[in-house]
Amino acid sequence: MSIIERRSEQRVPAAIEVRVFGLDAEGTRFEQGAIAANISFGGALLAGLAQTLRPSDLVVVRYRQKQACFRVVWTRNSGNERKIQAAVQRRETDECPWEELLAARAAVARIYKESRAEP
Repeated sequence: MSIIERRSEQRVPAAIEVRVFGLDAEGTRFEQGAIAANISFGGALLAGLAQTLRPSDLVVVRYRQKQACFRVVWTRNSGNERKIQAAVQRRETDECPWEELLAARAAVARIYKESRAEP
């Protein structure tokens, strides 16, 4: 079964600026900006990381004034401006930092769908 098949929720295409904090693969603390793409309530794809991370590492991701702890699922070096990418999954005990953004997008999609429905 692939990772996509195991996801319980659909990812939403996005490119939001976030701050990432944690320990890299060498055990050195870091803080840096990154882009969160393909977001959902449970996770995201982080792009533009300069630090090497390993699966199961924990990082804190901050979006605006909210932050949550995420577990790294996988990483890859993209070899381009996206640098290192990491798929991350949110700890269930933490609130989703981009929950309001996802709710707003869902509301807009619902309004659009309703406006296109035949009377």
